[in-house]
Amino acid sequence: MGVSVSNTQDLGMPAIYLHTLAELLHTIGVDQRDLIQRVGLDPARLKSTDLRVSEAQAAEFVTRAIVESGEPGLGILLARELELPLHGALGTAVMSSRTLEEALELMTRYLTLRVPHLKVQKHMAGSSVWYAVKCETQLGSILGFVLDAVLFGCVSMGAQLLGTTLPGLRIMRRGAEPSHFHRFRRMIGVPVEFGATEDALVVPASHLSHPTRFSNQHLAETSREQCEQALQELEEVAGVARKVRRVIEASHPFPPKLARAASTLFVSERTLKRRLQEEGASFQSLVDEVRLERAQDLLENTAMNLTQIADALGYADAANFTRAFKRWTGNSPSQHRIANSNLTKQA
Repeated sequence: MGVSVSNTQDLGMPAIYLHTLAELLHTIGVDQRDLIQRVGLDPARLKSTDLRVSEAQAAEFVTRAIVESGEPGLGILLARELELPLHGALGTAVMSSRTLEEALELMTRYLTLRVPHLKVQKHMAGSSVWYAVKCETQLGSILGFVLDAVLFGCVSMGAQLLGTTLPGLRIMRRGAEPSHFHRFRRMIGVPVEFGATEDALVVPASHLSHPTRFSNQHLAETSREQCEQALQELEEVAGVARKVRRVIEASHPFPPKLARAASTLFVSERTLKRRLQEEGASFQSLVDEVRLERAQDLLENTAMNLTQIADALGYADAANFTRAFKRWTGNSPSQHRIANSNLTKQA
């Protein structure tokens, strides 16, 4: 599956993409919930637009999805499901841009926010502009899936953005044409040429000034600022504690065991403990941080009783949960709910 995540900067994969893939698997007859849980992920948590899943878990899920679906073109099918709002602040910025060129410039700068380790390089070739997608690390067997989803997704989302598929668009792919690809040519809707020197979206330069459907200057400015801030945060050096936290946040069952986290990150338990200690953290402290955040969310935004919340957080009973919550915050769960419940405020 390529270079282990323990040896590269784990930028995390937006969980919403795995949720979208899971929904797609369901439509083609794969038990997606069973598959998600076998990878150690929580199906309910994948719906979050803010959560990022460890790259190792995302890669394992994609690999199993391709094998168990028996569909080598799964990335092409996923591309059709990638609606612009799924992409967070970047999707909003793209939708709000004035022209196709402005939208593509946003993708060029911020793609790594949505797909770790991918970069876009722009260059002219005659009367066309090439937006070549480059991978900065070894993704192994899922690289084809990722490039399918990104490049063919650009065609699908471009049609959403412009209201039409512009003539003259092309997709260039390196390597020979896969044996399964003939099944998807008509679906993609633009010419795809294999044996190219780059994996790229090729756009006639004359189309770059084409106006978008949802232009909104104020929204474009604010969402771009959000993208810039997110990019700065993502490019900060990601320590082991951040990697472990991502595993904990998305794990099923919750909380995960140390052995599970170590296995996901391709290190031994002893090595993981040592690296966390070097950063002034511990596995249990990270579990407790995530537990507190989840507890506060469940108390403020659901009507679950304390026994149900305790069970969701991995406690034996409500009493143990109550003691832990008071230790963390100084207040009981009931006191916190009374003071902060969004359900009460909405009523």
